Parts: sequence; C-alpha cells; structure tokens
Amino acid sequence: MDRLSDGTVVSTRIRLARNLEGYPFPSHLKNEKQAKEIIRLVSCALARLDEFSLYYMDAIAGEQAVSLMENHLISPKLIKNKHLSAALINTEESVSIMINEEDHLREQCIVKGLDLRFAYETMSEIDSRIAGSMKFAYDEQFGFLTACPTNLGTGLRASVMQFLPALTINGVMPKLIRSISRLGLTVRGVYGEGSDAEGYKYQISNEVTLGVTEEEILNQVEEVVKKVCELEAAERRTLLNGPNAIEVQDECLRAYGILTNCAKISAREFIKLTAKVKLGACLGFIDIPDVSLIDDLVVKLSPSNIAATASQQFTALERDIYRAKCCKKEFEKMKG
Repeated sequence: MDRLSDGTVVSTRIRLARNLEGYPFPSHLKNEKQAKEIIRLVSCALARLDEFSLYYMDAIAGEQAVSLMENHLISPKLIKNKHLSAALINTEESVSIMINEEDHLREQCIVKGLDLRFAYETMSEIDSRIAGSMKFAYDEQFGFLTACPTNLGTGLRASVMQFLPALTINGVMPKLIRSISRLGLTVRGVYGEGSDAEGYKYQISNEVTLGVTEEEILNQVEEVVKKVCELEAAERRTLLNGPNAIEVQDECLRAYGILTNCAKISAREFIKLTAKVKLGACLGFIDIPDVSLIDDLVVKLSPSNIAATASQQFTALERDIYRAKCCKKEFEKMKG
C-alpha cells in the first residue's frame, strides 16, 4: 500500500449478536433478577477462557462508563440500560462482551488495521465457548434470533473504521455512501448508528446478516474497504497535486502549529485539528512516520480518558489546559 493510503484503515471490529433461549429480550426482561442471572451465566462461561473484568453498569462511576464508551468497548445504549446491563472486558481491551444491551449478548473484538479474519476467529472461539455452556436462541429458518430483525441469521456485523479526509473534502462521500448502500453495506459515524463522522472517520459495515454466510460477509466488507482505500488515495493525490495544494498544506501546518503551541484546547477543536495533522502527515507535509499514533492520541485525550489517566477531577478549563500540554509533548515524540 503506498504512502498516500497510510492511515486510511484505523481499526476492524467484529460483533456477534446473541440471545439466550428461555429469556425475554432485554427490553422485555421482567425484573433485575433475570438480568443478573444472565450476567452470571455469561461470566461463568468465560471464567476459564481469558482474564476478563466484569463491569456492572449501575456500579461504576459515570465517568468510567463514558471512558469505556470512548474506547469503543461499550455502547451508549449499554449505559442507558445500566440497571440491567454489564460488560466483560479482557485484559488487552481487545474483546468486550456487552450483556443486556439490545440483545442479551453483543460480543465484539476490535483490532488495529484491516484484519477481519483474525478478529472473526478470535470472536468465534469465544462465542463457541459461551455456546458450550448455554443455549442460544436459534431457528432453523431464521438463524440466530435477535431483538432487531436486521441482525437475524448470522448475527454478524463486520465493520471497519476508515479515515477518509480527501473523499470528504472533495465532496465525494455522499455519492460513495449511496453506492455502498446499494451493495447492502452501510456507512456510519465514529460511535455507530446516528453518530457523526468526527475527524473524517467513518464505519463501513455489512447491513445484511440473513441469507448469507459469515465468509460471504467478511469477503464483501473487505473488498469494499480495499476499494475505498484506493479511492481515498486517488483523492489525496488530487489534493496534493491540484490547484489548491498550497491551501491544503497551509491548513494542515496551521493545525499542527496550534496543537503544539496552544495553552488550552477543547475536545471538539482537538479532534478537528488532529484530523488535519493526520492528513498532513499522509500527504508528506508533516514528518510523522506512524500516523496510527495520532489515532491513539485522540482516544487518550478524550474527556473521560483524561480524567482516568490523571486520576483527578478537572474543571472543563483545567481539562483543556491538560490536553494542550499533552499535545505538545506527544507530537514531539511522534516526529521522525
């Protein structure tokens, strides 16, 4: 993959939706006792597989819950269902099992870069271990039974987070999104359905789970993602060689200048400017060899993660000052 494609794929996520036979879907659970029983059953099934930590959503601080969400380990909906829900998260924070979200189980594995098969094999092994201890709701015709009909069948969502600044800046994204949807795939924002594409980041995933095999889903998503990478690289060449190249370069360098010299910076502005810096690094305007470090920094300096790292409560202004100090230090480390 050439330099202009660097950083286009941020991460890969595999998610499996499962429900336990004999229990109503989470939205219809009769009482807290049923919910806790499901949590206990799943925890016991994973006890000997890996080092998992159990988080009851109604027992952890709101700041910690938001931190887990900012790290894409849990969903906003799991937090909303906090009286009934929990999450099991492994030591490496690559695998999380959300319990009593929309379905009894939302099992997911997230890895850096494009590696759909590794993520699927990891999640499939864990799914098989859980299935060996309890019975999933399954129908011969409809496959795995899920709360939302769009997840029937395999219950598999294969999604890839992509950084697509050139396609966005050049106005190609609306047309591309329409083309992708005609293939049975969908494009969402950073935190899934209904969220914005902050920092030029989009999730591309399958929409059809019924009537197709897991292998067919993985192949289709991978094929589309690779094509999008090629389109993004072509649009980056347009930015680099077009009549507005100096304006693009100036914007990227100004973003870098602000991030490495500011006294305070909000989360919103930080996300916007780091996306410009990453684009500048991909186009060769800024010497940052490993652009994935910029993605890591965005997560690290999100509001809740700052509080967790600093182990203290900040006012909004104090948090913005802390973020600015970290920016300068971290970008100095990144430079080649």
